[in-house]
Amino acid sequence: MENPAIIIIDMLNDFVTGKLEVERTKYIIPNLKKLIAAARKNNVPVIYSNDAHYPQDMEVVNKWGKHAIKGTKGAEVIPELKPATKDYIVEKRTYSGFYETGLDPLLRSLYKGEGAKTVVLSGLHTHMCVRHTAADAFFRGYRIIVAKDGVEAFTREDHEQGLKYLENVYNAKIMTIDEIAKELG
Repeated sequence: MENPAIIIIDMLNDFVTGKLEVERTKYIIPNLKKLIAAARKNNVPVIYSNDAHYPQDMEVVNKWGKHAIKGTKGAEVIPELKPATKDYIVEKRTYSGFYETGLDPLLRSLYKGEGAKTVVLSGLHTHMCVRHTAADAFFRGYRIIVAKDGVEAFTREDHEQGLKYLENVYNAKIMTIDEIAKELG
């Protein structure tokens, strides 16, 4: 895996225990802890891509209602996956972690300016935020790995449909957390 970066998407209080709770996240939290630990142990950058909405954001107003509002407890990463001092946090206001954020410049600055070449996507939601972040990663030339047991969605069908789409359309390699951790080490 060439110059990897781990991207943890929207593992926020509002999605795990709050307003838009995804019951299925309980299955991926232990796996994400393992992925984050493996990344930190091997000096692989960990980036949190987090919703940080303004109340007037279209996604908030027109689709999902108020959630993950910037500066609120709902927009904080869940305590179990709390970012470390050396981790990065990139706020987003839409589904994609790249759209009008500093994610791409950050990725390109890593590895002493060589840049990350591979993004490992994890978190929520397989068929929405993971999918749109993967699209923008693909368009920017990154190799994409999706942690099969480190992403989730509202339903199993949404999750499975999302994985299939990511693999077929963006050439994402679908791997387990254990497989990814082994390659990081």
